[in-house]
Amino acid sequence: MKKIGIYLIIAGIGSIVLNQLGYEFTLLMWISNWGETVAWAIRGGAIAVGAVLFFIGIQQEQQSLTVGSESD
Repeated sequence: MKKIGIYLIIAGIGSIVLNQLGYEFTLLMWISNWGETVAWAIRGGAIAVGAVLFFIGIQQEQQSLTVGSESD
């Protein structure tokens, strides 16, 4: 989950930066079809969901480390 979260965060931030420069990721060009407000909401949502997935992944790693050390 951690890797997926990082990828979403990078895609969201990269999309914002490229949009400010007048470009867009080919994969995310469809979001501009729904208007500027929706496009910004999708970019922000990608960053937020990515952050949530990242932190859930960290918690799962910590839990697996504690469970693994308790069983030894």
